Amino acid sequence: MGPPDVGAYKCPPAPEVVAVRAGRLFDSKNGQMLTNQVVLLLGERITEVGPQSQVKIPAGARIIDLSQATVLPGLIDAHTHMFNNRRPNGSAENSMLIPISNVQTDLLAGFTAARDMSTHGNGYTDVLIRDAINERRLDGPRYQVSTLGIIWGAQPPNPAAPDNPLANTVVRSVDDARAAVRAQIKGGADWIKLYPAGAYSFTPTGVAQYVTTYPLPVLQALIDETHRLGRKAGCHVYGGDGLQNAITAGCDTIEHAFGLTQAQANTMVQKGLYYDPTFVRYTIPAMDENDAKNTGGKYRIIPIFEKAVSMAVATKGLKILVGSGVDSDPFPHGIQANEFEWLVKRAGMTPARAIQAGTMNNAEVLGWQDRIGSIDKGKLADLVAVSGDPLADITELQRVKFVMKGGKVIKNEIATGVMVSSSTSSR
Repeated sequence: MGPPDVGAYKCPPAPEVVAVRAGRLFDSKNGQMLTNQVVLLLGERITEVGPQSQVKIPAGARIIDLSQATVLPGLIDAHTHMFNNRRPNGSAENSMLIPISNVQTDLLAGFTAARDMSTHGNGYTDVLIRDAINERRLDGPRYQVSTLGIIWGAQPPNPAAPDNPLANTVVRSVDDARAAVRAQIKGGADWIKLYPAGAYSFTPTGVAQYVTTYPLPVLQALIDETHRLGRKAGCHVYGGDGLQNAITAGCDTIEHAFGLTQAQANTMVQKGLYYDPTFVRYTIPAMDENDAKNTGGKYRIIPIFEKAVSMAVATKGLKILVGSGVDSDPFPHGIQANEFEWLVKRAGMTPARAIQAGTMNNAEVLGWQDRIGSIDKGKLADLVAVSGDPLADITELQRVKFVMKGGKVIKNEIATGVMVSSSTSSR
């Protein structure tokens, strides 16, 4: 009997040349809509982009005909929660089913990259999801994670309370702060999620007031240690001293900020900080219902927030992100593109600038501006397409018909001409 036949090693097939014909193509660098463009791909990368009259389509290339559609860079969600909240009495195994579904839903909605801003009690399991996506064991957006949040605990722990390693990390000193950051980065965190200002309420005269958490030296230690280790921090803040402390300490992204002032926005510009309002998430009816319950219907936070976001949009040089804050009912995954509509219709942002925020700005804050965020030679082939013109109707982004991530077609609902037979002509 001879040696077992282990088979011959087979080389993987050569990458396929693909040509995408775009009737309209959004140039996110310049905020312009181009017409009759061709995007050439080889494997997962873009090799050439230009007018149809100038780009030579190689013979034998596979053609994707989006000539009746608008092609854009893949959308990016800068603030998501793939895990929602952990289900009561739910096992860790069942909790893992939630993000698996959500990352797939978001990708089909056109979001080819995302930043997860804490697992809401699910520990470091977002690292497992990220790694599964990176290893191509799971279809989902390119994914950066922040694992557990780090919260301030002024009181010592209750010795009778059960230990929960999946919950937020509690810090009570500068040394605690530095150690918590190191532990989370060792555990795989791409970002550090901080909470300098939490709940809000109203005074009897209707002035919004906000709860401040960490003392400034502790917050500064958290952010300094994060930066020392080559990561960035995102700060959940509503307003007041906590918001001011986050800006003073140099938190890379300011999340929510209902009470943002013009002076604070100006300082953010000077420091190069980003503003991520998560506008839709905090203007849902549940916000009014909560305020009505707590104030007897006298006061509302939504008008204050709308004023802050509109002011931020009008502030020259302030980089605004598109982050949905999506986590659970009544704002489920897959509808994050509503954020573009809110920024345009309720805060005065132009459609072009809103799309730039959700592509170029978001790619930049993730440190991926050399990979994604625009349709350019050498970048990853993350493309989406819609039927109409989102510069004329921003809600087109809520009806994504075609999704490609890294050259792989994920979704195709374009009615005419997709996957035409191989090209036989040069143009």
